[in-house]
Amino acid sequence: MQLVVARIGRAHGIKGEVTVEVRTDEPELRLGPGAVLATDPASAGPLTIETGRVHSGRLLLRFAGVHDRTGAEALRNTLLIADVDPDERPEDEDEYYDHQLIDLDVVTEDGTAVGRITEISHLPTQDLFVVERPDGAEVYVPFVSEIVTGIDLDEQRAVIAPPPGLIDDRAEIASARDADAEDADAEDAAAKDSGDEA
Repeated sequence: MQLVVARIGRAHGIKGEVTVEVRTDEPELRLGPGAVLATDPASAGPLTIETGRVHSGRLLLRFAGVHDRTGAEALRNTLLIADVDPDERPEDEDEYYDHQLIDLDVVTEDGTAVGRITEISHLPTQDLFVVERPDGAEVYVPFVSEIVTGIDLDEQRAVIAPPPGLIDDRAEIASARDADAEDADAEDAAAKDSGDEA
């Protein structure tokens, strides 16, 4: 199975290094020196990683045969693709590859169908499941243990315990100020009622 593991960004410096937008949870495995990667477009590759280093929080790679800024710039926006065994699992039993999660059915703990995972969105703070509802609408489910309570690859489903408002309209009051305002309104109404009785 072929998976996109990174996208090449702009050139860095004058010696052929490029910035890389990482799209794998295991960059040290997929993007290490010596790795040979297919590319999209195919005409840009295959590319062999010569060196890699982290600079200011960004991964920088240099490829065999690319030794100047012009060659590096020519690779900009190229996707890097690795061959991955579809049965391979991450070392941590609580982690999953994106391809294992795509197309899983999403159900609540009581068995109510929610939809199907169509994409995993990797954000700086957390990952999100993009779930397509039966009506075509999309909902975003944070991939955190408090909400995603189980992944069953054999049954091809993800079990969630969504907080109110995540997949329906039963939203709780989000602001303490709103709650205080509602309490004040209730007290005013109670005071008016007791005043009417007097």
